[in-house]
Amino acid sequence: MIQHAVAAGRRLLLAGFGGLLMLLLVAGGDALLVLRNVRTSDAQVRDTYLRRTHALDGIRGGIYQTAIVMRDFLLAGDARAAGAQVQKLTSIREQTDRAMTDFAATLDPAGSVAFARLQSEIQVYWKLLEFMSDIQDESTRGKPINLSIRGAYFSGELVRQRTAMLELVDRVDQISMQELSSGDAKLNDTFNSLRLRLIWMLGTTVGAGLLLAAFTIRRTLNLEAELQQRYQEGMRAQQELKELSARLVSAQEEERRAISRELHDEVGQSLSALLMEAGNAAARVPDDSTEVRRHVDSIKKLAEASVNVIRNMTLLLRPSMLDDFGLVPALEWQAREVSKRTGMRVQVAAEESAGQLPDELKTCIYRVVQEALHNCARHANARSVKVVVRREESRIFLSVEDDGRGFDAARVRGLGLVGMEERVNHLGGAFEIDSWPGGGTKVAAHLPIAS
Repeated sequence: MIQHAVAAGRRLLLAGFGGLLMLLLVAGGDALLVLRNVRTSDAQVRDTYLRRTHALDGIRGGIYQTAIVMRDFLLAGDARAAGAQVQKLTSIREQTDRAMTDFAATLDPAGSVAFARLQSEIQVYWKLLEFMSDIQDESTRGKPINLSIRGAYFSGELVRQRTAMLELVDRVDQISMQELSSGDAKLNDTFNSLRLRLIWMLGTTVGAGLLLAAFTIRRTLNLEAELQQRYQEGMRAQQELKELSARLVSAQEEERRAISRELHDEVGQSLSALLMEAGNAAARVPDDSTEVRRHVDSIKKLAEASVNVIRNMTLLLRPSMLDDFGLVPALEWQAREVSKRTGMRVQVAAEESAGQLPDELKTCIYRVVQEALHNCARHANARSVKVVVRREESRIFLSVEDDGRGFDAARVRGLGLVGMEERVNHLGGAFEIDSWPGGGTKVAAHLPIAS
């Protein structure tokens, strides 16, 4: 059930974060698209305005130039000079017509009426110029023309038409400026719309992020509380296991003590009585009864061997001298027994004050030394071992150091070492192993003394 809840919460978190990222991507893509459209629209508005301005400048310049050329044409003294001015007038008219065409290509509905009127006025202006040039040609060919009529056209109608057209050009230019302002207003509206969309998207994203963060925090707190509960349960289970292990060790020691006492008191005494009876029987056997004496001696030897086996088993289970004489004599006896059995030289350096300890401390030290000497003889192939037991202010220091082949303490850990560490840790002590291949092994323990 817990795994299903965790999996569901993980899927929900992934969906939430995925949705938030998708929302951010959509917002960013939409903002980039709108900005690109705004940039394109702004470029188009600016380009159209520049084309209109250039075209209007061409129209305005053509009108000014035609007025100057027409003046020079009317003042020309011969036909050759008048023809040159007519060619200039034709070229300027063509340039002005092209400017009109360019302006018409960029025309908006707002300026169509004014531009149509401007076109009409310019056509009238061209006809007026053609009429004046025709009059001038007739004059140069010798036809009688009234000069007052020519002066009236030049000073009156021409100036009026030019002024009207320039006013129309200025009006069209104003309309173009208004359209530019309108384009800027549209751009501002687009920017405002983009800003509102970004604000809405940002608010939506922040809101979704806050909801997701709140859910994540709540889920994290729930998981933390659940993990804390599991941790407490694990700690209680570990403590219970330690207590169980301690009770098992204590029960094992009590059982060993009971078995040792039973073997010593019951079986040992029975075998000792059997050995005495076998000795008495051997003393009463006649000298000529060789066969009977041989059987009695065999029984006596079996009884002696059984007594030694029972004694060794009793000492291995629980040496009586640990309870009767204390820790230091028990350690010294153990050192002698190991030396006799293995040939390994064992030195015990224990203070007499270290023997005045509670029973559980004495048992722990004795068992640690016993297991350490067993490992030295069986695994380390050591030649000499030094056992140190020293009492400090509020603790007992114990170390067993050999000159054997050593091992990698970080990677190798047998049941014997685990048992020693469990015994020391149960009493609130610290257990250390210092060993390396070819460098010997040192087992150390610090056991606190209860006040």
